[in-house]
Amino acid sequence: MERKVQNFDFVLHLYSSNPTEHACVLILQSKVSWIEKTFHKRDCVQIIPSSREPHRCLPGCQICQQLVRCCCGRLIRQHAYYASGASPSGAENIQESERWTADRHTVKSSTDSFGTINFQCGSHGYKAKFVRLSNDSKVEDILQLMIKEWHMKKPNLLISVHGGMQKFELHPRFKEAFGKGFVKAAVSTGAWIFTGGTNNGVAAHIGDAIKEYASRLTHNICIIGVAPWGIIEGRQDLIGNNVMAPYQTLLSPLSKLHVLNNLHSHFLLVDDGTVGRSGGEMNLRRELESKTSLQQFHATNDRRVPMMALILEGGPKTILTVLEYLQQSPPVPVVVCDGTGRAADLLAYVYKHTESSGLLPDGMESNVISKIKKTFTLNKSEAVHLFQTLMCCMQMKELITVLHIGPDIHQEIDVDLLKALLKGNNISPIDRLHLTLVWDRVDIAKNHIFVRGQQWLTEPLEQAMMDALIMDRVAFVKLLIENGVSMHKFLTLPRLDKLYNVKSDTNSDTLLQLIWEIKKGNIPGQNKITMIDVGLVIEYLMGGVFRSSYTKKNFKAMYKALSQSSSRPAGGTSTHPANEKNLGRVVTKNKTRHTHFIQTAQPYKPKTSNTCEVSQKTSRNDPLEADSRITRPFPYPFNDLLVWAVLTKRQKMALFFWQHGEESMAKALVATKLYRAMYQEARQSDIIDDSSEKLNKYSKEFGELAVELLDQSFKQNELMAMKLLTYELKNWSKSTCLKLAVSSRLRTFVSHTCTQMLLNDMWMGRLNMRKNAWYKVISGILFPPIIPLFDYKSKTQMSHIPQSQDDYKMTLDDKEEITCSVEGIALEAFKETFSNGDNEHSTGMRNEGKPKRVPLARRFYAFYHAPIVKFWFNADSDHRCEFYSMFFTAGLHCVFNAVRICSPGQNGEFTLCSRMDCDHVHLHHRCGKNT
Repeated sequence: MERKVQNFDFVLHLYSSNPTEHACVLILQSKVSWIEKTFHKRDCVQIIPSSREPHRCLPGCQICQQLVRCCCGRLIRQHAYYASGASPSGAENIQESERWTADRHTVKSSTDSFGTINFQCGSHGYKAKFVRLSNDSKVEDILQLMIKEWHMKKPNLLISVHGGMQKFELHPRFKEAFGKGFVKAAVSTGAWIFTGGTNNGVAAHIGDAIKEYASRLTHNICIIGVAPWGIIEGRQDLIGNNVMAPYQTLLSPLSKLHVLNNLHSHFLLVDDGTVGRSGGEMNLRRELESKTSLQQFHATNDRRVPMMALILEGGPKTILTVLEYLQQSPPVPVVVCDGTGRAADLLAYVYKHTESSGLLPDGMESNVISKIKKTFTLNKSEAVHLFQTLMCCMQMKELITVLHIGPDIHQEIDVDLLKALLKGNNISPIDRLHLTLVWDRVDIAKNHIFVRGQQWLTEPLEQAMMDALIMDRVAFVKLLIENGVSMHKFLTLPRLDKLYNVKSDTNSDTLLQLIWEIKKGNIPGQNKITMIDVGLVIEYLMGGVFRSSYTKKNFKAMYKALSQSSSRPAGGTSTHPANEKNLGRVVTKNKTRHTHFIQTAQPYKPKTSNTCEVSQKTSRNDPLEADSRITRPFPYPFNDLLVWAVLTKRQKMALFFWQHGEESMAKALVATKLYRAMYQEARQSDIIDDSSEKLNKYSKEFGELAVELLDQSFKQNELMAMKLLTYELKNWSKSTCLKLAVSSRLRTFVSHTCTQMLLNDMWMGRLNMRKNAWYKVISGILFPPIIPLFDYKSKTQMSHIPQSQDDYKMTLDDKEEITCSVEGIALEAFKETFSNGDNEHSTGMRNEGKPKRVPLARRFYAFYHAPIVKFWFNADSDHRCEFYSMFFTAGLHCVFNAVRICSPGQNGEFTLCSRMDCDHVHLHHRCGKNT
């Protein structure tokens, strides 16, 4: 059979004219050369006949070459120097008295077999990476091959499957339940599964489970077959460097070799120089599993990868393998599948009858020994020795879990497997929580880790929260909050800074690209994202006059102080008292910007000013509160985490943070605006992917949530809903929900009935007119004495309309005083609405009684300051101005025609501009040449 082997010298010459393809070929050739230099094969060079009968043939005897077999499993004629056509004098290498070993009687050379296997199995074509390597290969090189060259995902769990090598049957009910549970456990945890790799025995059953219950579209399970090179049927078809080898899985009934299982994703074909013998790969496999479990693949933690052994059926060697796993350091938990036959059933039987001390009851020993003899057809001495091995295993009974498939069709095998792993490792609760976090199995954490009576320290739970945010585990974030993690205490400036700098697949460097564009490429080394940069991105995306809290002077000073403190050596981590004093002075600085405007709904509770003063004095004089503001500058952590989730495109996490905390409508509108701006930036970029469509989809989702929230609020309380639209959002640059909706171009929000009613009330000002408003306004402009006859709104009816501070003062009664601060007005507006016990009474100004009579002077003030009056007054002025301009223009035209002013010998142009507000009237008069 022909093999498609790439000749790199030919390919390099063929594409030498194209620099890009030339570079690709060079990279591929460098990978191939690394594999050839790193991994080796073994060839027997010292013939030691397996038969003890002495050979007295002459050198080069053809009968001996065809019939005598070496201890390596090859015939004499099959050795390398015979196959290469060497002189028959090679028979001088035959030694009869020496014991054959791979180290002494084989030589290593560069591997000649690696690439991709293309399984020829009907309509479904499966492919798998493979390499032929010697039995003494370095584990570090194998891991580099698997992760760097084969691009395998880093494991969160190792499952080593052992059992029978020969074909055996499983009960259909067990096969179905085990297959579903095993695949679910492997997929949910991102496990690496190690098997024997051949298409018989336990490896074949694992392959069948993957085939039946793993979707082809999500077939990313890493199943690694570690098989001896010498027992593979058709191994000659795999020879070649970076070969794409077609491989047949059909096996001759008379063959003593084995074919590879086509459901495996990767193969390590271990060559110890033998042919037709298994077992030479076990030491390398066990070392690979052990070293892999000790690796720290995840940068967020320093914990090792957990490992478990799974036993199905098996012979006497399987029991010895179980003991070796239990005696490892650290020990490996073992799961025994009861009902699969032979060794597994024997282990389950002894486990069931063994006491907690690891001993059998009196009279059970002879029963177990007879059962061993019957199961494996051993003599008494061999059975006793195997019995002793079994009892050594039972001394570590707590590390063994027997998996029994009962009649319950809803039995969760995956939960049983993972519970056995948690039980076996005898690890602390926080390590168990971390394992379930890595596996993304919140059901196990909820039912088996967060149990009653379990006491947790704050720091480990906060670290688990940090890991959950980085790994985008929304369910775990919710679970940790339910079990006592306070986001107000959790979210600190260093943690938020770390979240923005964690590399993940979700953000795709979008944030770095925006920072690069805003700062014109002026980014510090190592692409470090600072909170100041994040603030600039937020302002750029929000547009307008929006100002992020991350770019304010006090935050910059705080961030700089903390950055300097964190960059100090380990011995000087404490903050200097002078720095704390200066930092506190920056944080507690009074806010005086824009205090002459009140951009929110106004309350009708001026008598609560004493409460406002007391709360302000308390906040200024409380040192603990001031220190809290310094160390934890995020009073509303869900707002900051929502922005982080949006900027890193973690939609599910953003939706979760939207559901928690304050100002849900504002957060939905901010997320809509950010996503929409990012969508527009993505459309303008040169990158071709589906990220822009996702951003547009995310923006629409938050927009729909904002509209639904407004609709529900309007149905429950109209006045409260309108106050929400004009409530001043101090956490969002003192904007309002109405402004955010307009800037986001959220038409469904702006066209909502609640919004239109609010705009109509704002348009009418304090005028309480229902019908013929324009007629009444024009009448009041033309005939001012009728202004006091109009109806005007009371202060309560004006509480949901934003006003300037001067207008607010004019709405107060003569005996009322303004003693509460501007910052306290917004909260009082909501307290007033919630204090109304009758829902029907609180539905708004339309259900109230007759309003209080407004004084005469304030009626004139309210009339002329109403937006509708200003509009009609300016419109009337514009019409009069236009009339006067037309009259004046006609007069000038007559004068110009009469006088005919012009410059001799030149053309002249005359322009008259009459400016009223923003309207211009232009007169152009051109004079002809004076003849």
